[in-house]
Amino acid sequence: MTQVEEKQPLTFEDFKTEVINDYKIARISRECSLLGRKEVLTGKAKFGIFGDGKEVPQLALAKAFKNGDFRSGYYRDQTFMMAIGQMTIQQFFAGLYGHTDLAHDPMSAGRQMGGHFATHSLDENGDWKNLTQQKNSSADISPTAGQMPRLLGLAQASKIYRNVGGINQTNFSEEGNEVAWGTIGNASTSEGLFFETINAAGVLQVPMVMSVWDDEYGISVHAKYQTTKENISEILKGFQRDEENNGYEIMTVKGWDYPTLVETYQKASDIAREQHVPVLIHVQELTQPQGHSTSGSHERYKNAERLAWEAEFDCLLQMRNWLIENNLATAEELDEIDSQTKKDVLEGKKAAWSAFVEPTKTEQQELVALLTAIADSSENKIFIEKYLSDLASIKEPIRKDIITTARKVLRLVIKEENSRTQLASWITAYTEKIQPKFSSHLFSQSDATVFSAKEILPTYDDTAEEVDARLVLRDNFDAIFTKYPESLIFGEDAGNIGDVNQGLEGMQEKYGELRVADAGIREATILGQGIGMAMRGLRPIAEIQYLDYLLYAIQIMSDDLATLQYRTAGRQKAPLIIRTRGHRLEGIWHSGSPMGMIINAIRGIHVLVPRNMTKAAGFYNTLLETDEPALVVECLNGYRLKEKMPTNLGEFKTPIGVVETIKEGNDITLVSYGSTLRLVEQAAKELLEIGIDAEIIDIQSLLPFDVNHDIVKSVAKTNRLLVIDEDVPGGASAYILQQIIDEQKGYKHLDSNPETLASKAHRPAYGTDGDYFSKPSVEDIFEKVYAMMNEVNPVKYPNLY
Repeated sequence: MTQVEEKQPLTFEDFKTEVINDYKIARISRECSLLGRKEVLTGKAKFGIFGDGKEVPQLALAKAFKNGDFRSGYYRDQTFMMAIGQMTIQQFFAGLYGHTDLAHDPMSAGRQMGGHFATHSLDENGDWKNLTQQKNSSADISPTAGQMPRLLGLAQASKIYRNVGGINQTNFSEEGNEVAWGTIGNASTSEGLFFETINAAGVLQVPMVMSVWDDEYGISVHAKYQTTKENISEILKGFQRDEENNGYEIMTVKGWDYPTLVETYQKASDIAREQHVPVLIHVQELTQPQGHSTSGSHERYKNAERLAWEAEFDCLLQMRNWLIENNLATAEELDEIDSQTKKDVLEGKKAAWSAFVEPTKTEQQELVALLTAIADSSENKIFIEKYLSDLASIKEPIRKDIITTARKVLRLVIKEENSRTQLASWITAYTEKIQPKFSSHLFSQSDATVFSAKEILPTYDDTAEEVDARLVLRDNFDAIFTKYPESLIFGEDAGNIGDVNQGLEGMQEKYGELRVADAGIREATILGQGIGMAMRGLRPIAEIQYLDYLLYAIQIMSDDLATLQYRTAGRQKAPLIIRTRGHRLEGIWHSGSPMGMIINAIRGIHVLVPRNMTKAAGFYNTLLETDEPALVVECLNGYRLKEKMPTNLGEFKTPIGVVETIKEGNDITLVSYGSTLRLVEQAAKELLEIGIDAEIIDIQSLLPFDVNHDIVKSVAKTNRLLVIDEDVPGGASAYILQQIIDEQKGYKHLDSNPETLASKAHRPAYGTDGDYFSKPSVEDIFEKVYAMMNEVNPVKYPNLY
């Protein structure tokens, strides 16, 4: 049985104080919304999307929310954040202005627009804080319903902590007694991610409470165009649990009814927390006093009758009436609260604006002083003074104004060495200081980055046998699950049959159905399970059965996982490992290698492309010692090929961001990865027969790419380069070429045009011939290299065609 903290009975005075304080919080939140809109319309802020009309149910949610719990919500939960003590008035406005200092905008340091909330799971060094001693909010994202998959994982973590032994729960859980709370607007329940998550949570039976804030509209579109029967709880009635079947507890409540809301949320908390049963609360009859956002007015699409109803049933007005009717406060007392909150919010706004603009004004003054000195000695004084005057006249500058002025003046002093050097040094120093405020933490900056893990080679004894490569993976996973009790894996067919290629054979029987688990056909929420559990200290491996199935989950990977460290400025992380398989297959499906799309959509996640299963196993071992997310793409046609069985399973590590030269040569550098390397190796053997000695480099890691710049060293030797890839033309091969030619300055060493050899622009037709005529073959590689060498020496290598 779980321990549920005992509640001390409230005296009437305590109760009165509590509800009056709730009203104050709600009034503060409303005034922030009202004043926030004005700040946008006057140009001080760029955009505003506020929680007005949703204040009272969020008070009720906050009352049921305990230390250790997690929120996964959307951009209208400001009252909740204030009620749990995680956001002040000044912080609200700092977020609205986009203040780039975490001390002022702890939600995202100006990287997200206002209304996107987060708490800090990590300290300044990237180490875990004690999440059980604080109220937690996972960092919001804007894509509607995008918060749902992560919510599932946050809830599932509690189930794992409660039911799997041997895990050190310190900092992360109190016997799985935590609830994950989700919030969403009624219109966004139309999204597939909502239904996929609702179904998965019902199957998994996890402690999740889902609140639907229902104000009848999705921007301007009425619920009748959004939801069957205009009622999400009505159409989800089939999910209601009964005596014979697991399911949901489904509750409905009026969003303006404070006492019933408090009772409902407490009941939902008890059910989810004690029984690990998901709950859906449909909060109806809410309003949106200022419309959807600052982009427009709701008077354009709401009729007079609806607007009159919203005025009467505004949740704050209804709460005020309830307080008066129940002798908890007089009208005069509440008027005084209303008046004081206006003053408090105005003062908080002023303080936030001052804190936002003062550092920039100081930087403005520094540049003005420098340009004044430069102008005095410049032959272009009159032109510099014009820029100087324009900059000095800006009352509330932004950093763009400052750096733009400096860079334009730099052009005017190109021939004035002292002034140019002085100004160039200032620009460089300023950029180095300011740029990280907008660019840091795409990846971890802690001591546990992927670059902290050192390579450990696999070891073999004298009698090492050649086995199916899948067995290397299987036995390495076995070592992983023993070494890391917090590790687990799940996906379609991952459990009972040990995955479709038997890389997990026998693992579920050995480690149980929660650690090696089958999942439904629902890739987005498989990713979400992994994100949420990784955010709570577990080490999940989310398996997507095939590479092209990744497209179902690419939005979650791109918008949520890849941006997590960045959008929290390093204060949240989810070191999720995504396992999939692909390359060199036949047919339109399962054969795509959309690597260009993947690597450009998920910057913030490492993309690893091992050529065999020993390399793949080494990547898993490396990643489990680090704190960053990664995608590992195993070679689907490699599981039955033979590899030696290492003796140091679970210990050897494949370095990330490091290429490997697998054949040395002098005439041309061939660069590829994954299954295609086997074709490249065969082509190289055939080329050697006619006197062409190719050097072959295995990229191994697309993100990060060749951090030691070893490929350019090869190009400097061979002076020729060919990139071979099975993505579409202009896909991953274009990225690889850009990295070598542009980033590594490989162009300086080339005697021939660098070339790429990719697949056809279409997907392969079915069958082996479809594969041959759609993707690079051994003959294609041979002839491409031969043609390049023909240009070099047409006598020695006459035209083939």
